[in-house]
Amino acid sequence: MLNVHMYSSATKVKGQGVGSAYTELIKLLKKYYPDQLEITINQFSPADISHYHTIDPKFFLSTFSKKRGKKIGYVHFLPETLEGSLKLPWIAKKVLYRYVIAFYKRMDALVVVNPTFIPKLEAYGIKKEKITYIPNFVSKAEFFPMNAQEKQQLREKYQIAKDRFVILGVGQVQERKGVFDFIKLAKQNPELEFIWVGGFSFGVITDGYAELKKVVEAPPANLSFPGIVERKKMNDYYNIADVFLLPSYNELFPMSVLEAFSSQTPVMLRELDLYQGVIQGYYAGCNDVTEMDAKLQMLAKDERALMALQKKAISAAKFYSEDRLAKIWLEYYQKQVGKNNVKEK
Repeated sequence: MLNVHMYSSATKVKGQGVGSAYTELIKLLKKYYPDQLEITINQFSPADISHYHTIDPKFFLSTFSKKRGKKIGYVHFLPETLEGSLKLPWIAKKVLYRYVIAFYKRMDALVVVNPTFIPKLEAYGIKKEKITYIPNFVSKAEFFPMNAQEKQQLREKYQIAKDRFVILGVGQVQERKGVFDFIKLAKQNPELEFIWVGGFSFGVITDGYAELKKVVEAPPANLSFPGIVERKKMNDYYNIADVFLLPSYNELFPMSVLEAFSSQTPVMLRELDLYQGVIQGYYAGCNDVTEMDAKLQMLAKDERALMALQKKAISAAKFYSEDRLAKIWLEYYQKQVGKNNVKEK
């Protein structure tokens, strides 16, 4: 049995994709491999593998201990991907960015959630052979499609008209997520319903905080901000929605997109290069807010086009299945410590 120590503080701040990815992985490994992997959380006792999900200073200091075993770092972001998320003084930003890379360089191996990050890490002086791409995934037990009757009951519960076309956005309320464009689309389409689930996870240091807060507190009549929603209730929102829209300017591998796929909700995204290697072909891509506006209006009127987009979501959900990713993670851990004879459940 492999002893795997997980290190994370991602669940302390609600509404973060990093926390969702961490929680999903823990559940997956405990479900599939209880007899092959011994999982512990934030303990500093000896381990075969120490898997770091967040870059806390106390975790960084722990990497200097010989008891950590093989040190694996989970790369959820790079310095450049923090742009547009946090508003910090230039000196604080410079120190933070240098620390992020220093943390990654302390690792024996790194796992990225998007293959486009591999050359970027190489540019920071990290050897390619140390980096492995393993995509995110979500639990079908938590994110699943409901039937027509159940969806109608949800609409009644959340006071949304039966025939109202609903567009859902999910993520932290910040400029990088494209929330300003989401607001603009709501204003341009008063006949459609817009919902953005998420909050200001980082408070006043959130980029664009002052202006966004004004809209959150007094949104247009067809736009609502329910705030940070408990994960167990998120499936309700995906099933209420006709389309999931994420207009982000910068992402890694959004958990919200996978959640929408798993719930069989059609997905529309701002076209980003980093999506090409992971979810290309599964979503409706848009270059700007004008294209988003046109495609939303088309989908609201064309049921066949909407169904075709839903079929793509279903295909994506099958590809990013729990069964497939569970096997990948077990084999990866075994390879890191040279124990390839561990039997699968």
